[in-house]
Amino acid sequence: MPTPRTRLVSLVDTPYYHCISRCVRRAFLCGRDPVNGYDFEHRRQWIVDRIELLCSAFAVDLCAYAVMSNHYHVVIRINAEEAGNWSNEEVAHRWTQLFSRPELIRRFLDHEVMTQYEHEQVTQLILTWRSRLHDLSWFMRSLNEPIARLANREDGCTGRFWEGRFKSQALLDEKALLACMAYVDLNPIRAAMAKTPESSDFTSVQQRIQRPDSSRLMAFSGQGKRLCIPFSLRDYLELVDWAGREITGGKKGYILATTPPILSRLNMRASPVLNYLKRNETCMPVALGSVTRLRCFAQSVGRRFIKGLALGKSLCPETG
Repeated sequence: MPTPRTRLVSLVDTPYYHCISRCVRRAFLCGRDPVNGYDFEHRRQWIVDRIELLCSAFAVDLCAYAVMSNHYHVVIRINAEEAGNWSNEEVAHRWTQLFSRPELIRRFLDHEVMTQYEHEQVTQLILTWRSRLHDLSWFMRSLNEPIARLANREDGCTGRFWEGRFKSQALLDEKALLACMAYVDLNPIRAAMAKTPESSDFTSVQQRIQRPDSSRLMAFSGQGKRLCIPFSLRDYLELVDWAGREITGGKKGYILATTPPILSRLNMRASPVLNYLKRNETCMPVALGSVTRLRCFAQSVGRRFIKGLALGKSLCPETG
């Protein structure tokens, strides 16, 4: 039985999450199918456009993404505080960007005269929508369901498009966030679909290089935003470029002399970072972070034990 999402998500411990959805049967449903020659490349843009639309409506910041031939990755930051500060009118406007607008909500937004009972109904709807607009499951549901309907309509079929539930991984500290973002952005290079980060289509790293001021991606430190990813864009691009060379170079365990300075500043050793970036997502732990943060997360989500302690110890060493 799948683990309930409440035992995989704890906003008290971290707002950062890595999510993966894969197409059914691992078929080439989002890219070019080498067997029958059909080209589904345009569906990748569907996913990117939908992610950006959702991030404009939900209290969610987009850190990284990669849309592959048969699956996609997103790394997001859930901003529950932002959702709590929205007015009722803003919640209604944001929700109805994505879903149908009930007549009662239209009247509320148009400031028409309403009875006390109608006001209570509106208040209850707004309360429900506010909670959904910073909920990880609702974000992924709002992403996957429209894409599945579009693809099935194009294929003239019905049934599942996505392979079961999406996978989620809590990123418990800045080291876990850094490694996971690089892992996501390097997916096309790992799959031999691209040779450089800037040529990796449908990835956040390419978007950051081509459009460094894109409002749809969460800013890095030093880019003038109050909420930001806690390291600089220059350092991150250096890390991705360095790691990408090692992943495709066939030199397992060999570390270049030009190891990115950010690893030293974060007290991260290069070898565990490279090993993590070469991992297969089928063995992805439900959370990534230091041993202390992993144990706190396990307690928050009601688990007696959580896998990944050895990985957390090597990849996210504790300071002090």
